[in-house]
Amino acid sequence: MSNSKVTDSFDFFKGNSPKELVEKFGSPLYVISEDILRQRCREMKNLVSYPKFIPNYSAKANSNLAFLEIVQSEGLNADAMSPGEIYVELMAGFKPEQIFYISNNVSEEEMLFAIERGITVSVDSVAQLERFGKINKGGKVAIRFNSGVGAGHSAKVVTGGKKTKFAVNPEYIPEVKEILKKYDLKLVGINQHIGSLYMDAKPFLDSVKAVMEIAKQFDDLEFIDFGGGFGIPYEKLNDQPRLDLKKLGESFNAELEQFVKEYGKELTFKIEPGRYISAESSVLLGTVHSIKHNGADKYIGTDIGFNALQRPVMYDSHHDIEVYNDSTEKECVTVVGNICESGDILAKDRELPKAEIGDVIGLLDAGAYGFSMASNYNNRLRPAEVLIRENGEAVLVRKRDSLEDLTRNMISLKDL
Repeated sequence: MSNSKVTDSFDFFKGNSPKELVEKFGSPLYVISEDILRQRCREMKNLVSYPKFIPNYSAKANSNLAFLEIVQSEGLNADAMSPGEIYVELMAGFKPEQIFYISNNVSEEEMLFAIERGITVSVDSVAQLERFGKINKGGKVAIRFNSGVGAGHSAKVVTGGKKTKFAVNPEYIPEVKEILKKYDLKLVGINQHIGSLYMDAKPFLDSVKAVMEIAKQFDDLEFIDFGGGFGIPYEKLNDQPRLDLKKLGESFNAELEQFVKEYGKELTFKIEPGRYISAESSVLLGTVHSIKHNGADKYIGTDIGFNALQRPVMYDSHHDIEVYNDSTEKECVTVVGNICESGDILAKDRELPKAEIGDVIGLLDAGAYGFSMASNYNNRLRPAEVLIRENGEAVLVRKRDSLEDLTRNMISLKDL
């Protein structure tokens, strides 16, 4: 094919035809590259030379069981945002001590779910710290602090700074210390997260310095978690440059070494990359079912509705699109899905190779917040997920929803 520049550069499909994959496993279809996933894990693991450093994969980006098993086999730890993520991570082989539960506005029952399994819990408000102390007096806890720095591709994903629902502001540190003493809690770590998808290292490095100043106000910490948010280039067809990991890693490592000297103790340092590890590992394939003009606009209608990929609708996000044919003609089109919503748009006024009904298209970099945010809206079936193994074998790692799945947990009035 002549229109697969990006996936060819990665040898993404390893000889598998997108058309044949769709014919075998159904459309739409998430396709995961084991090669790329393992490569991104290793890049994060080797980000710095400081010896006590570990990336925690942020499972909210992609929580497929097979996906997590690969991440675990690469020697990464994991973080979790819910009991469900904890449950799947344990199934994937992560030990309790390798999981960090970063809670946000949760019940005591959720905290206990982690506590009872020996998993470290992070709280992100003074009120949640108080609740933790009441149910786990004398226990170990971590606290998420707001470093004052925020960054991200959308206001909806900025998690630090002045306007955020997350974390404890530094002015509440005296109150935090009172509660720690009141319930005899051991503060083992502090953590932060500034947001998702930044391509400039400066905000992250600024936040590292800020959270280190917060850390100095607590004695005998065991770890600091600096969060994630490392971006990937979503506009590869326009040759968007990558985040300079080498430069970021060198600056980050220097900050870690300096902090250890000042703190007087070797801590474990963590990061929480989700998107960087998962995004480029997956392509979402779909099929063209309709082509039409409405006025001056040409629409390419596909079976990839926003039930399968929410990011373009929720964040106005860009995903490069490949059309798997040999057309040499380009045209400006709007690519849409099959959901009964005017906002169900994958790409607006995009120049793409001319498509025909029956063509298979691929939305690139769909591995982060793709399937994990998928739904059954319009009672659509969520796609299957297929893994391209390192040897090129395509294996099913999640079945496509069935019609029976839609009503599995519903109760008919006839049965009451």
